[in-house]
Amino acid sequence: MIAKFISDEDGASILEFALIAPVVMMMVMGTMDIGHSLFVRATLDGTVQDAARSSSLEGATTLIQQDLIDERVASTIRELAPGANVTVSRRYYKTFSTAALARAEEVIEQSPGNLKCDRGESFMDANGNRVWDADGGSDGQGGAKDIVIITFKVSYPRIFPLAPMLGWPANVEMESNSILANQPYGDQTGFGKPVQVNCPTV
Repeated sequence: MIAKFISDEDGASILEFALIAPVVMMMVMGTMDIGHSLFVRATLDGTVQDAARSSSLEGATTLIQQDLIDERVASTIRELAPGANVTVSRRYYKTFSTAALARAEEVIEQSPGNLKCDRGESFMDANGNRVWDADGGSDGQGGAKDIVIITFKVSYPRIFPLAPMLGWPANVEMESNSILANQPYGDQTGFGKPVQVNCPTV
């Protein structure tokens, strides 16, 4: 009787399926999750490029037009990832070289220094906004001929709840940016001579 049970293979396929099914399902859902993220990334890059072109036009310097452009990007992403959090920032510079270098405004430090404007020192306010800029840029779209770096950040929950099992974060985080030059629809404004401003104290 024992030998009969040992040699009986009835139901073996069910046991084998029960063993491999969870692994296969995780692989399938993981692959779909990665594919979805890549598709969202490609869509984000494309819409950001389109937003950058639209933002460089003369009429796009108004906040209303910028909000409309930003909302187009956000709505496109939310069609693919409902509930996605989309944030945007614009920083403008006077030349491509200053945008590429992104140097902090000069801090007049006490010894020892930390290259930051955070201990009541003073700094040379090159763009006249009374705020120390770690990248030397200014917030916003700027004006004619200004160089703008526009950055969109996206965060959304994964489409399958497998992240903890695979060691992945629960949310997908991605960022896309583009650099553009505003149309030369007028004379470019200047910042004038840098003035010395006090840093905040921490």
